[in-house]
Amino acid sequence: MSLSIRKNDTVLVITGKEKGKKGRVISVDPTRNKILIERINLIKRHTKPSKKYAQGGIIEKEAPLHISNVMMICSKCGKPTRLGNTVLSDGKKARVCKKCKEVIE
Repeated sequence: MSLSIRKNDTVLVITGKEKGKKGRVISVDPTRNKILIERINLIKRHTKPSKKYAQGGIIEKEAPLHISNVMMICSKCGKPTRLGNTVLSDGKKARVCKKCKEVIE
């Protein structure tokens, strides 16, 4: 299954405790329909000392959000929008902003 939101897109959280916040997508998990957004939906993780975390202790990290809880922000018009698909003249598929009808790279 392909998702319309990809890594490094800017998104707006539209529901939940983080509603109204904007952030950059860090990773997308299409099998679970989840995304990680930079500095959004932070959780505290109690971690034992290890090679990765020599100190251990309480570490803050992002938790995944369901993809339906976010909306893409168009890079051209700057508004939250749904995405459409179109076929360009050279035969490639592209994502299109439903509000300003501009192609999103």
